[in-house]
Amino acid sequence: MKLVTYERVSTARQGRSGLGLDAQRAAIDAFAQERGAAVLARFTEIESGGKNDRPELERALTLARLTGSTLVIAKLDRLSRNAAFLLTLQSSGVRFVACDMPEANDLTVGIMALVAQQEREAISRRTKEALAAAKARGVKLGNPNGAAALRRAGKGGGALRETVSQNADAHAAALAPVIEAIRAEGYTSLRAIAEQLTTRGMMTRRGGRWHVSSVRNLLGRIGNVG
Repeated sequence: MKLVTYERVSTARQGRSGLGLDAQRAAIDAFAQERGAAVLARFTEIESGGKNDRPELERALTLARLTGSTLVIAKLDRLSRNAAFLLTLQSSGVRFVACDMPEANDLTVGIMALVAQQEREAISRRTKEALAAAKARGVKLGNPNGAAALRRAGKGGGALRETVSQNADAHAAALAPVIEAIRAEGYTSLRAIAEQLTTRGMMTRRGGRWHVSSVRNLLGRIGNVG
């Protein structure tokens, strides 16, 4: 039995540190040893859970197809919410096995893909409803570029700091119901909240992506606004 392995971590920091990879590789190596299989190659994807472009997965599937190997992943449940991954796996025509769900097959993955897509749509709907409710309560998002506008206008430092603070408070207040919904669904760690905010299309006040530090700052500001 020949194996091509696919592992995934969510951030570049995790990829550099090996955080999360050790457990995945241990599970795969144990599976290979149990089956007396040879690992031909390992592919590691470092990306966000909400990102659909998976070049390493495509390379892994191509090699598995060319060599007649089986694609093996450590945890299918870790990827079960990503419809793009599941559909790619299902349509590849490559044999696959998940160490945590060895009984999974094309039908299983197809059903999981449908459920994942429905959940993504439900998350989007709940997020829009939460933002609409915040707007109905009179929450104003403010102008995230207000600080830049003040600099261009040559306003004083006091006015600049006050505007930046007001914009940050307004942004935090608008995101408060989204954070509440995320926590209610069981995502409570800073990293998990950051991934969920990214998955739901929420941006930081400056239009960037969410990280542990930015979530920590947001939660602190929400507490102060509250």
